[in-house]
Amino acid sequence: MPVERRSRIYAALGDPARLAIVDALALGDASPGEIGHHLGMPTNLVAHHVKTLVDVGLVVRTRSEGDRRRTYLRLQPDTLAALTAPPLAAADRVVFVCTHNSARSQLAAALWRQRAAGPAASAGTRPAAKVHPRAVKVAHRHGLTLDPTGTAHVTDVVHDGDLVIAVCDNAYEDLTGQHVAAGPARPRLHWSIPDPVRVDTDAAFETAYTDIAARIDRLAPTLTTGADHG
Repeated sequence: MPVERRSRIYAALGDPARLAIVDALALGDASPGEIGHHLGMPTNLVAHHVKTLVDVGLVVRTRSEGDRRRTYLRLQPDTLAALTAPPLAAADRVVFVCTHNSARSQLAAALWRQRAAGPAASAGTRPAAKVHPRAVKVAHRHGLTLDPTGTAHVTDVVHDGDLVIAVCDNAYEDLTGQHVAAGPARPRLHWSIPDPVRVDTDAAFETAYTDIAARIDRLAPTLTTGADHG
């Protein structure tokens, strides 16, 4: 959807009364009179707001198959769905990168394989010798498996066709710095997730896991990977 139309839809939803009408239609259709009664809104004001919602494609009017004089309002879920971020170009797989490849990138790759069911890998700009024990612990707590010795350098992992996501600030800045040439390892996305190793508590690793999981849930529907785009 063009950004201009999306902005019109967001503007329509920016009015509390119109958002309340959309909420009222989220699970079922209703007549303008029923909407007015439900929201305690005068008929003329309902008509004004409904016209705006119809104009941007959020609501359609339908004629009753029973009493042909009666009109019902129906929400257009596809219009709401189109407000999400535009889809990314297809990628062979997703590669998550952090500095040491010992926590955030490892959790992100494991979560992607679990929730998006797509190919994923992880790497570091200065990889540690092993995965942090607390990362392994939080992974196991959520049904994920991490190889404690499975760290790797970004140049040994990333290939053309990968979507590279930097999950820490240091790795992002290392890979996009002024003196770094563009190439397959250059991140297309940056997730500024605080380093749980600095705090080194179970709670910090759990917070990082929750942050990564939420971001993956937002990204996964917008991206096709692996055999899906072959």
